[in-house]
Amino acid sequence: MKTLIEQGNIYIGIEFGSTRIKAVMTDANGSVLASGGKNWENRLENGMWIYTPEQIHNGLQECYADLLTDVKAKYNTVIKKVKSFGISGMMHGYIALDKDKNILAPFRTWRNNITAKEAAFLTDIFDFNIPQRWSIAHLCQTVWNKESHLKDVDYLTTLAGYIHYLLTGEKVLGICEASGMFPIDPKTHSFNSQMMAKFNNVMKENNCPLLLENILPKVLCAGEVAGTLTKEGAAFMDASGNLEPGAVFCPPEGDAGTGMVATNSIRQKTGNISAGTSAFAMIVLEKELSKVYEEFDIVHTPDGSACAMVHSNNCTTEINSWVSLFAEVLKEFGANVSTGELYETLFKKAIEGDADCGGLMAYCFHSGEHLLGLSKGCPMFLHNPESSFNLANFMRTQIYTSFGVLKSGLDLLKNNENVTLDKITGHGGIFKTKGVAQDILAAAINTPVAVNAAAGEGGAWGIAVLAAYLEKAKETTLDDFLDNIIFKDAEMAISSPDAKVADGYEEFMKNYNKNLKAEYAAAQ
Repeated sequence: MKTLIEQGNIYIGIEFGSTRIKAVMTDANGSVLASGGKNWENRLENGMWIYTPEQIHNGLQECYADLLTDVKAKYNTVIKKVKSFGISGMMHGYIALDKDKNILAPFRTWRNNITAKEAAFLTDIFDFNIPQRWSIAHLCQTVWNKESHLKDVDYLTTLAGYIHYLLTGEKVLGICEASGMFPIDPKTHSFNSQMMAKFNNVMKENNCPLLLENILPKVLCAGEVAGTLTKEGAAFMDASGNLEPGAVFCPPEGDAGTGMVATNSIRQKTGNISAGTSAFAMIVLEKELSKVYEEFDIVHTPDGSACAMVHSNNCTTEINSWVSLFAEVLKEFGANVSTGELYETLFKKAIEGDADCGGLMAYCFHSGEHLLGLSKGCPMFLHNPESSFNLANFMRTQIYTSFGVLKSGLDLLKNNENVTLDKITGHGGIFKTKGVAQDILAAAINTPVAVNAAAGEGGAWGIAVLAAYLEKAKETTLDDFLDNIIFKDAEMAISSPDAKVADGYEEFMKNYNKNLKAEYAAAQ
């Protein structure tokens, strides 16, 4: 492996997740050779969830430095050459840059549900669902508010596109991430020109001098070269000065696209669920939906196929909060329990709980949920005096509720559009403890759920795989590359729905929906 690294036959993917930035280095077959990471957190400032430019820049540098530390420890060498890179980030949001690459306004992340009026307006004039977190909804808000920074906008992009731009100088974006900025024309695999013209008129009516075609990135599909590492980009990322410029980059993608790759879910009649701070299901469609649904985003796989996306802003944050509290309790008693052991023990305890959680109820909403019409959130735990209040039911309730919004959306997709799946693949930390969240999710959506070991590396691995695909793109399609090379020998664990658990989950959801009025009141 040392020779492989020193010859530069390596592929590096870096993903900016909501709570962790991660770097993964692989060989041409997707085998993970080393990794690095950096924890970070967004913050609520003036009513908006943001990350600062300093956080973004320092996060990239510290994550890459941590990767170098792992390489040094494992192989006693340094990284000088890289065959290809890939950059991924949390999907969508709004980053406006001037001609000198300066961020003009606070980075508005996917977590902000502040554009309901704009999203509804755009959905109406486009006859195409525009979610609140999409870049165009945020741009519409800045135009209507006549924000002063608009006059200086040279480039509008997302977090993945911004990092890619710093490292390569290229204003491009992968089609999956691009489809969360502005609707894509499935025939041309570029932004829909008719809709662009409509929004240009909106800007003109509001005395905004911008044109979308001048500020949006170029859309690229998987397998297309998206630029090369510049001398300035190499020096910016690698403080050691060892990294040489010239490595090619695959198109930068969002965590939705890298999640599809990491779970080998880009063929029709497949899907995946990515569960972390947020959760989303990506269902690759065989045909167009019969009408416009506000509950579903229509986005694209990294190679261009249309898919329906069910998105939940909230998933594991509340679970993490409770586990941290239990860790505090143990510490007070002098117990030394690792974080991994604590999660595994508590998750396994959940399996002992009642199928309907014993009458307990929880809502994990730290932020709002568009699908439920909730503009902001308030985490809640509820029970009545007759509930079976014990640790097993408590933990089971926390896992059940983390999938509540996703289940609501997927049920609607199945019942209204007759969308069927052979199986769905899950990835994310919530699936690490075998036989718990995976089994619960299978029962919740009445569909077999698969989890494979490689997907545990998440989106950073997924974007590294897309970087490796650049060499094979002229020889094979992305789905065949995944099937025949990357996942050829992958171990897959599949959980089938348990009827008793499914019935219990349905009972839980009846109470979930009935008691939402308490959540709406608390959030206010």
